[in-house]
Amino acid sequence: MIEVFTGIISGIVSGLGMGGGTILILIFTIFLNIEQHIAQATNLIFFIPTAIIAIYINKKQKLLDMKTGMIIGISGIFGAVIGSIISNKLDSQNLKRYFGIFLVIITIHEIYSYIKLYISKKTRNNNIK
Repeated sequence: MIEVFTGIISGIVSGLGMGGGTILILIFTIFLNIEQHIAQATNLIFFIPTAIIAIYINKKQKLLDMKTGMIIGISGIFGAVIGSIISNKLDSQNLKRYFGIFLVIITIHEIYSYIKLYISKKTRNNNIK
């Protein structure tokens, strides 16, 4: 049952474009005690159907830049090969550590972006008065 709930929550986050796979990996490792390598690899299975649905819906809404997406997608194949090789050479503890560092960097970036947006809106509102 937790797997179904996990899929729904991760799917919602993924559909919003906010990294459902990241949430999925956290749930796998924290709540289901799945080893980091298996969690990250299993995340890829989740990604395929959710990406197909999200692409279909966003294409229908004319929200896709297909040219840029294809260039990044094809380039990403090479990155996936390199990342998989590196991942398989790391022990589980280091893989978990690097994943944590990645999450911290993303968190700092998101907080910075939010503060920047808040200041920008506040400045605009003060200029209107």
